[in-house]
Amino acid sequence: MSATDRTAPAADPEARRRHPRLFRAVTRRQRPPLRRSDITVTDDAAVRRAVKAASLGNAMEWFDFGIYAYLAVTLGHAFFPAGNETAQLLSSFATFAVAFLVRPLGGVVFGPMGDRIGRKQVLAMTMILMAVSTFAIGLIPSYASIGFWAPVLLVFLRMLQGFSTGGEYGGASTFIAEYAPDRRRGFFGSFLEFGTLAGYLGAAGLVTALTAWLGSGTMEAWGWRVPFLVAGPLGLVGLYLRMRLDETPAFQKLESDTARASEAADPVETSAKGDLAKIFRQQWPTLILCIALVGAYNITHYMLLSYMPTYLSDELGYSETHGLLILLLVMVFLMLIIAQVGRLNDRFGRKPVLMAGMLGFLFLSLPAFLLIRQGGVLAITAGMLMLGLSLVCMLGTMSAALPALFPTDVRYGSLSIGYNLSASLFGGTTPLVITALIGATGSGLMPAYYAMGAAFVGVIAVACMKETARRPLEGSPPCVETPEEAAELVLARAPEPRF
Repeated sequence: MSATDRTAPAADPEARRRHPRLFRAVTRRQRPPLRRSDITVTDDAAVRRAVKAASLGNAMEWFDFGIYAYLAVTLGHAFFPAGNETAQLLSSFATFAVAFLVRPLGGVVFGPMGDRIGRKQVLAMTMILMAVSTFAIGLIPSYASIGFWAPVLLVFLRMLQGFSTGGEYGGASTFIAEYAPDRRRGFFGSFLEFGTLAGYLGAAGLVTALTAWLGSGTMEAWGWRVPFLVAGPLGLVGLYLRMRLDETPAFQKLESDTARASEAADPVETSAKGDLAKIFRQQWPTLILCIALVGAYNITHYMLLSYMPTYLSDELGYSETHGLLILLLVMVFLMLIIAQVGRLNDRFGRKPVLMAGMLGFLFLSLPAFLLIRQGGVLAITAGMLMLGLSLVCMLGTMSAALPALFPTDVRYGSLSIGYNLSASLFGGTTPLVITALIGATGSGLMPAYYAMGAAFVGVIAVACMKETARRPLEGSPPCVETPEEAAELVLARAPEPRF
């Protein structure tokens, strides 16, 4: 007798003992009975390939953006008129922010497209555009050579970078979330942000090594081009990995359901995949929640991983190499523990771990910056680790929490739009806003106050979100790791016999 034909008041005691949370969640929700065919059983090798391909693309995205952030001072000298160094730095950070202004446009274009034609194809497009635009930045002549056209070309290519990135995070996080089994979505999702840290680490390590090897003069002359040119080969590797993947099981199921409904001319309203109007009409409350979560996350993220080396050099007088080396140590530590944060949010829930990160920034930002401003390697490292431990709670959780906010038929589009609107308003502007605030107030503690304000908004947003750990994605079938787990889930959802 097959699992789908069996009924029982509950699963056998051994199954209940092995998966207590699974059965408690099922009992609480009182969902209708399941058939074995309703459940997706993942292929572990396919999941790991999907995680690798998505994470590499994310790593490349942040490698590109990290290079620009870590070379902000040098790029200011290369692409903008000589004179006031603060004005050059502000111009450089303004160009950094320009890429974020067009990210929402990329999200509006690529996100709904990913819901219509598939996640895989759109992620391949974004990879190509990102690699080409970053590589081309390394070929632009300096301001001394072509004058006004140097910053114009830089702004254009930064905008192309931002446009392509608009479809990257939403697609990559959706890809992993739809491949991962429900009970381990946090663990597998954490590798997307492992890619973020790896990208930053690669950028920081390459810039540090080149600066130490070539010296500041050579870096300003031509050395800054090398990290941008590396993006070309990296993009080809990422594209190869992505093209080898199959479409996600959730999207394949959505495609087959849509095809059956079309063939049957079902009078019941079917979902319109990739419908931009539907996203804004039906998903606007969740979009607002997503924007608040991502805003708090991005401000703290960019403050620590992008702006901090500039803060150490401009405000505390450390060399750029010194600041980057300390940040490298912090990022290595975060990479070592981020997968454990993924396991924690699978076990205890997304909300508690996210709340720990938000409260950490709310209460620890000021003490951390007071430590950093004391100077000395130990004090600076301790302060940055305080911020890093708060950040890793978000890094290891967001990539599983955000895709679960939206249903499958509009997940890529909704997440891309919400994420990139927030990143545009609050993420890429962070170095520029902090630099301007310090200039206006003269206070070196403005980064701490800015992070605390963002964290306060984040606390409210986390309190308002639903818990999604260990649950199927909305609009997708349950996803498990083994046939045995699928059979147990069918038993758990079997109707109780009536006497």
